[in-house]
Amino acid sequence: MYLEHYGLAEPPFSITPDPRFVFLSERHRDALAHLLFGIGQGGGGGFVQLTGEVGTGKTTLSRLLLEQLPEDTRVALVLNPRQDPLELLQTICEELGVEVAPGSRASSKALVDALNAYLLRAHADGLRVVLIIDEAQDLSVEALEQVRLLTNLETDTRKLLQIVLLGQPELRELLARPDLRQLAQRITARFHLTPLDAPETVEYLRHRYRVAGGLRFPFDKNAVRRIHAHAGGVPRLINVVAERALLAGYAHDLATIDARTVDRAAREALPAKPRRRARPALIVAGVAVLVLAALLASPWIQRVPGPGDSVSPAIASTTDPAASAPTARTAATVDVAEPVLDTSALSASLAALPDEPSAWRAMLDAWDAPADGTVDVATGCTPIIQPGLYCTHGIARLDKLQTLARPALLELEREEATHWVLLRGADTDRVLLQLGDTRVQATRNALDAHWTGAFAAAWRGPVVLAPLVEGTATPDEAARAWITQHLGLPADTSDATLRTSLRRFQSARGLAADGIPGPETLMALAASDAGPRLARTVGTGD
Repeated sequence: MYLEHYGLAEPPFSITPDPRFVFLSERHRDALAHLLFGIGQGGGGGFVQLTGEVGTGKTTLSRLLLEQLPEDTRVALVLNPRQDPLELLQTICEELGVEVAPGSRASSKALVDALNAYLLRAHADGLRVVLIIDEAQDLSVEALEQVRLLTNLETDTRKLLQIVLLGQPELRELLARPDLRQLAQRITARFHLTPLDAPETVEYLRHRYRVAGGLRFPFDKNAVRRIHAHAGGVPRLINVVAERALLAGYAHDLATIDARTVDRAAREALPAKPRRRARPALIVAGVAVLVLAALLASPWIQRVPGPGDSVSPAIASTTDPAASAPTARTAATVDVAEPVLDTSALSASLAALPDEPSAWRAMLDAWDAPADGTVDVATGCTPIIQPGLYCTHGIARLDKLQTLARPALLELEREEATHWVLLRGADTDRVLLQLGDTRVQATRNALDAHWTGAFAAAWRGPVVLAPLVEGTATPDEAARAWITQHLGLPADTSDATLRTSLRRFQSARGLAADGIPGPETLMALAASDAGPRLARTVGTGD
């Protein structure tokens, strides 16, 4: 089919695992290093945890891990975690080849005794034993407790069994339960695998295409951007969209695949997004420009105040003490009259937006930070924009962005084009958006009809947070001091109390309650610090 058309020896984007096609981003390499460290001498026994969204490459990493384990390692791999504690013990013994006396397979004590004897012999022979459980979020609480008890098998100097838990983000929530705190405290290394960013998506696509024998990369720049937007950086979804786009390109005899072809392929290959989409506007671009001009001439819209213009202070929530913190720059309320933009009016406004990174510049300008005039939002939101200025991006709901409390870039779709706009305020009914150089109000329904869910937001913090922002699991002394201070805890707070406080903080703000100070958690902690804030009231100056 399309293989000959594009000069390929084999399909480049098959979703079946093939070691030849493995692409390791920086995050994947870090995750693999965490796993190897946890299993090796640095782990000290206990648990190693790797989590990530569906399709981000956890299974691929587990295969690489198995390939890189030293020869003196014996591995039990559990692929089906939906077992009761007795069945799980039976599976572990079977995987390790542990001999169990006839008639004793129904006894948990007999199975544990046999396993303990095996582990002692392996230790005497200089062997290391590792248990890997995939899809660990599906383990029952009882099965997890049984797994925890296995870490009690030890000598005077070392643990006899190292356990690796691979799972979806729900695993972090599961292990945050109070009744599983003993297990959570035994996790010696943990890593959360995030999707690929835009530059990594380009490298991923080109890598797989080269491995498949392709000489001329068929996707143009905009097509790659649309693949990344539709797939959210998830490798499995990237494969699905790219594969369908190649088929569409072959069917239409295309040498180069453009954004329109990718959008059509994504609609066919991916499930519909759970949000109301705007109907395609039945107007030509010239009419859209006239509509926007009429809107600009109306009292509905107020332009961004320029130098010398007076700006009213941001209205902050009186119930949020963080909102009263001093700010270097604040989001202004907008003195506009009803009605606000509905779905069709917002669509018309998006149609006339310039094709330039004005939203990115507006966000960095709010932080008094220089912006590269040619930067693309998708590639510009690196974890560290400059020392002390960070960028967090991902998929979110509006209530999470209100929790993070900072102006945020939102990716909006109109027909087959995407636009980044700056969210400056939100309340229960309306949002305040900056479209190019213009600030407008829109209904939340209008926003929902266009927003893909993707966001990017800048925030400031001390440079000691940089390793945590980039994925290091354990904060150093300086970072720990900053975290405890922002949680209102004394400096000598124990690790257990700090984790508990972090979980409570995260849970109260709709974040993953894993007790890990990741980028979103750090950004939420910094919400009380100086800087531009997301206005909590959008209205007519009320």
